[in-house]
Amino acid sequence: MPDLILLRHGQSLWNELNLFTGWHDVPLTEKGRIEAAAAGTLLKEAEGIEVAVVHTSLISRAIITSQLALETAERSWVPVKRHWRLNERHYGALQGKNKKETRELYGDEQLQAWRRGYATPPPPLDANDPMQPRFDVRYRDVLLDLLPSAECLADVVVRTLPYYHDSIVPDLLNEGARGGAVLVAAHGNSLRALRKYLDGTSDEDIVDLEIPTGIPFHYRLADDLSVISKGYLGNAEAAAEAAAAVKAQAG
Repeated sequence: MPDLILLRHGQSLWNELNLFTGWHDVPLTEKGRIEAAAAGTLLKEAEGIEVAVVHTSLISRAIITSQLALETAERSWVPVKRHWRLNERHYGALQGKNKKETRELYGDEQLQAWRRGYATPPPPLDANDPMQPRFDVRYRDVLLDLLPSAECLADVVVRTLPYYHDSIVPDLLNEGARGGAVLVAAHGNSLRALRKYLDGTSDEDIVDLEIPTGIPFHYRLADDLSVISKGYLGNAEAAAEAAAAVKAQAG
């Protein structure tokens, strides 16, 4: 039976500062590096889970998290695949802005719509803004029409699911037959997109899903990739508290 592990990167510097991050590349904090290593311990200690292949975004906070987790789990040698379709949601002109100050400026309802609304994108980034992905060498092979200036979660679902079906599913089927697990180290919103699909969550209910940093979420799948069981590795109460802390970040 295939095993799928979803891991949000450890705390980043802009998580700590309560800023919208999006596609901007910021480093992990020391706490974030500790979270990543702790995720590796959970992977190592989980019975019946042996990570055999890893998928990450092209953003370093996810990449470094996967590397630290794999090192701790003694699986640094496993193959890794990276793709921009696993990137965080692009927060447009909000990138770099403080969430609390944004709430004070635009109000709770608008902030919640931008942060967690399914179909409400934030204001787009100016075409010539240095943060535009087209100025970043890692996206030089991506068609310009595919590079976002702002995204809502619905947009992230549209861009993430093709990668899931084309790249992650074949690994799940292959490794499931051999007893290996597939690890996806990515971001809050790209992982929300995957969980929305796997759990069959409605557009309305997905607003309530918060994903904590650095805690692996495990799916045990059937051979047809339907969900048999799911849950965070380690202490469920600690995961719930960490998710609540994410929800409070706009405060």
